[in-house]
Formats: sequence, C-alpha cells, structure tokens
Amino acid sequence: MSKCSAYRNSQPAQNPVLILSLLAILCLGAPAAWPQLPGAANPGSNPSAAQAPAQKPADHQKSAAQQPPEDQGPAETLKVNVNVVGLFFNVKDKHGTLIPNLTKADFDVFEDGKPQTIKYFAAESNLPLTLGILIDSSGSQLRVLDMEKEVGGAFLKQILTDKDEAYVIDFNVDATLVQDYTRDVRRLQAALNKVKINTGFSTGPIPGSGGGPVPTAPVRGTVLYDAVYLSAHDMLSKEVGRKAMILLTDGEDEGSQLKIKDAIEAAQKADAIVYVLLCADRGFYGSFGMGYSGESEMQKLTQATGGRVINVGNKFDKLREAFDQIAAELRSQYNLGYTPTNTKLDGGYRKLEVKCKQGYKIQTRAGYYAMAKSEVD
Repeated sequence: MSKCSAYRNSQPAQNPVLILSLLAILCLGAPAAWPQLPGAANPGSNPSAAQAPAQKPADHQKSAAQQPPEDQGPAETLKVNVNVVGLFFNVKDKHGTLIPNLTKADFDVFEDGKPQTIKYFAAESNLPLTLGILIDSSGSQLRVLDMEKEVGGAFLKQILTDKDEAYVIDFNVDATLVQDYTRDVRRLQAALNKVKINTGFSTGPIPGSGGGPVPTAPVRGTVLYDAVYLSAHDMLSKEVGRKAMILLTDGEDEGSQLKIKDAIEAAQKADAIVYVLLCADRGFYGSFGMGYSGESEMQKLTQATGGRVINVGNKFDKLREAFDQIAAELRSQYNLGYTPTNTKLDGGYRKLEVKCKQGYKIQTRAGYYAMAKSEVD
C-alpha cells in the first residue's frame, strides 16, 4: 500500500502550507507513519520528500481542558470516547423549513435497527465549527470559478465566529492545501482568490479559451474523491465537535486513485458532514457532446454523511442562497449522544437512524464505524 498524506513546505509555523500532491506521492512514496490511500501500490519511500506536519498555532488548538466531561457530552464524539456516539442533525418539515424547539422526548435513536437510550441532548450547539472548503479548479469550472470564490468568501465572513476554524483545499489534477487551519477570514478569502484553473498543461492557454484549439474530449484530471479522502483523513479525523466540508464542484471525478466509497468511508470515520454545491457549467459538457453525470455520486456522499447536494448551476444568486441555507443548517443543529448496546469495537459499520415522533424529516449521517482507539489514532 502506498502512503499518501498531506505534505507541508518549509513555511513559518504561523502560515503552514499543506501540499496534498497525489502525483508526487505516487513517484516519491512517504514515511510509514503517514496514512494510506487504499488500493495504491508502494513504489518506495523517500524520507527527504516529506516533512512532518506543522502544528496548529497555539491559539488555534482545541485543548482537552476545554472539552466538557462525559456527563455533559456534546463535545464527545466517537473520536473522543468510543463508548459514546454523537450525532448532529437537522429537523425539517415537508417544505424543507428548519424546525426548532424540539426536546429529547421527541426523538428515538436506532443502531442497526435496535433502539438506543439517549444519553445527552441539546437543542442548539455552541460548539466550535471546523470547516473545510474544497474548491474544484479543473478545466470544467472555468466559467464558474470566479463566482465560487466571491460567494464563498462572503460565506466564510458570515459563518465563522472567533471559536471556529477553517481551511481551503484546491483540487484539479492534484489536491493542494491553499490555507491551513485559521480563524482569520481575510486569510481564507485570500486563499480562495489564489485559486486558478489548472488542467495539467504546463504552458499555453486553456484549450478552447482563446487561441488554442477546442479539444475533442474534456480535459482529464479532477481528483475529487482523493481530495475528499485527504480532507477527511488528514484534516478532520483528529478534530472534535462539529465538522463539515463544503465542496464547490461539478461532481465529476477524473483521475482519482480512490473510489467514491473510499471518500464516503473517510468522511464517515471523521464524523464530517459533507455539503456539495453543484456548480456545473452544462455548456462546457455540451461543447464536447457529452452528458453531465456528476450529481448521482455526490448524492451518495452527502446522504451518507448528513449533508446534501444543492444544485446551483452557474447562477450567482442560487449559489449565494445555497450558502445561506448551509449557514442556517450548521447553526440550527440538534445534538444527541448515546452509549451503544453493541459494545464491540470491531471496526464494523453500524447503521444509524433518528426518528422524530412528529414525523418531521431528519437530516443526519447514515452510520459510523465502531473503531477501537488504536484504529482512530
């Protein structure tokens, strides 16, 4: 198995840069201590090719002392105490309107079809939010990238508080951490503004964008599934509390080492909610005589993790409205936890279901992996 993880340049500690270059990894390998991308061959290890990950700045770390004790629960997810499963979820009516002010007595929880006893419950959460913004900069996003950067930057200013952290990953033919964890919205906005279209060509214009010939097939190279895996595994898996990823993409993957199931599993193991804002320029695909097919795989990803797909096309107002909806959902979550009746920590997948006695729709993750602590660390 090849080792694949985040690589950091020799940058000052206050501005670490994480390079998730899948192509470089295939060529160079990585030290044994780094996480694996499933299914990749190991060509060998070159210790000089990678550096140990830099630590977060001290003011950005979530210390253990800040976490509530077990009987208060909300900060304890499966990653902190394997005996407690934590769930964040939204409740909506049939029109999609968020329903507030429900109580513990309004809900039933089931694991693999068996009822569970709710240990703690909160009608609102003041826990810090850890947020990853993943932005697709492959050739198909040429006409929507500027819109994504502008609206995404405004969203970050709206959603983040002084307790929250976020990072920005840019993916095309490879994946790059443009901005590591920070609470500084200006840095995050600057990172978004740095993102440029990359089709894998080292020189010359993007084909078909002026001066170059129009190719007969779409430019290959969008490592979407790999980017989700690395974001979940390398960035979010060690965090606690509320965690979410927002993908700005058309949903089309070309060239990933991994499959959609690997991305889903990594996100579920990280307890991360995934939202996909489907920014698809259908005209791009039409110019190549090909149909667009990215939405179905993104539906699988979001339904499994408790998020959802919002189709915005190339419309500025729709994208802004979608970000507003996500902000409202992230700030209107219920939070509950329970101790599973199945105490085995065998790494197996457990199906979750939350039911509301009033019949409202529950938006939450579909399951979790009952991993022993040695598997989590």
